[in-house]
Amino acid sequence: MLWIQKPLQLAPRSRGYHLITEEILRHIPELGMFRMGLAHIFICHTSASLTINENDSPDVREDFERQFNLMVPEHVSHYAHTIEGPDDMPAHIKASLLGSGVTIPVTDGRFNLGVWQGLYLCEHRDRGGSRRLIVTVYGEKM
Repeated sequence: MLWIQKPLQLAPRSRGYHLITEEILRHIPELGMFRMGLAHIFICHTSASLTINENDSPDVREDFERQFNLMVPEHVSHYAHTIEGPDDMPAHIKASLLGSGVTIPVTDGRFNLGVWQGLYLCEHRDRGGSRRLIVTVYGEKM
């Protein structure tokens, strides 16, 4: 079995849902060494999340933002944690709903995603800043 683990710093992005599949792949050329395995991508933050979903239509990203804002609104009087701004507590809730990590099968040196699947950074803050990821890949060598 072969293991690699690499930190990755993403540039700051605006609030919303951003496809990062290709950016991740550019930072792990070692993926080509794996015949079969798993890649785990973990975000080291509590107000942003990762998910896998449809990668073609920009409407999907807009609908995600709209729907999550309806389900977890800002400026709600029952939030006690408000010291970091009205978008902070909703960002924590959204991140908990979507999760801090994803696992992707690796086959013949590539992510084995469905045709219409991509990896998203879900930025839930208005000004979230740079986001740190840890990418861990393990599996059988080519």
